[in-house]
Amino acid sequence: MRRGCALRLMAMMFVQIMVFPVWFTTVVPYVQTLPGGHAWVPFYGMLMAIGMFASSVVCMFADRFLDSGKVLLLCNVTAAAALTGAFFTQNLYALAALLLLATFSIMPTWSLVSAVAMAHAPKEMFPYIRSCGSVGYAASAVFSIVAIKYFGFSDFETTPWIFVCGAATALLAAVAALFLPPTPPRAKGEPLSIVDALGLRAFSLLKDRSVLVLSIILLLSMVSFQWYMGYNTMYLQEAGFKYLALTNNIGQIAELFFMMLLPFLIKKLGFKYSTLLGVGALAFRYASFLVASKTGVHACDFGGILVHGLIFGMLIVGVQMHMAEIAPAALRNQAQGFVMFLAAGLGGFLSVGIFNSILSANRLPSGNHDWSVPFGVALAIALAAGMLFLFLYKDGAKNAPETRSEK
Repeated sequence: MRRGCALRLMAMMFVQIMVFPVWFTTVVPYVQTLPGGHAWVPFYGMLMAIGMFASSVVCMFADRFLDSGKVLLLCNVTAAAALTGAFFTQNLYALAALLLLATFSIMPTWSLVSAVAMAHAPKEMFPYIRSCGSVGYAASAVFSIVAIKYFGFSDFETTPWIFVCGAATALLAAVAALFLPPTPPRAKGEPLSIVDALGLRAFSLLKDRSVLVLSIILLLSMVSFQWYMGYNTMYLQEAGFKYLALTNNIGQIAELFFMMLLPFLIKKLGFKYSTLLGVGALAFRYASFLVASKTGVHACDFGGILVHGLIFGMLIVGVQMHMAEIAPAALRNQAQGFVMFLAAGLGGFLSVGIFNSILSANRLPSGNHDWSVPFGVALAIALAAGMLFLFLYKDGAKNAPETRSEK
């Protein structure tokens, strides 16, 4: 693979993954500062999940009509405009509409940028390119650190300035998209049905039993995993942590180490047992949080955060790599969209639906929550997913023809 191409892919992955957490990781604390904002917390907890429902359609568009780099450009420009609008309004309905538009524009880019990377890089190179996204996610906390530490902006994370930072990052991602190697639509000119127009063709992969079982287990695991993505900053705030984004992003920093190990672990353990390792790490996370919520020992909180990379690497990146191998070339973007739809879309939607009701039932008179109950439920779900995957999954999917560009 040519160095110039690799550098462009790494730069794009870095800035593209950064766009969302710049503002999303602290949007719930910000919304709670607005009059009536507490009632909107469930909506923002589901925002990522709702946004992922756009992934299938946008990825279908990239498969059939337009170069993936140009689709990324359009998505980022739209997101920047929506986030700029969010900065100027405190109307809860207008804010919700603008952030929904921003999320519909941003979330499909996570699938697209992965598909572009896998279209131009050897399989073993992808984890290293994807690790740049982990760096980008962690680097999103820089805005908060600079504002709080060097400008004395102590309440930065609960102000609308988070949207300005998000808009600026989206514009940077739009510029980076201009320098991507060409990735033309592989299914251009093929007949288009309603199923194709809705981006649902990737669901045909479920005809393979191994893909069906994998999808069910991924969805079940994500019900547990996505609760962390939506509500962990709220937990950290109630637990007394000061730098919410920075503390949460320690997991992304540790993710770099696990991403470097990913090709080795998959080769050594095989896809099934490396995936089980990720599910085991998910169970470890919630066991650690459960202990911390009972004892107040913050070392356990950090233990649960630090395994983020092992969970994400094995359960999402590993599955993305597997789907890239078995999906037909004409469905490659949609296959990535399908993985993210399950992981952050439907999984996130179910997660918030389940855990928001649990949190509401465990609200304390102080306004904080008894977090031991949701952590216990999340632990039980992770353990159930691991046991089902161990006994039901058999890797029987056949590899699809693979061609990669080295432009």
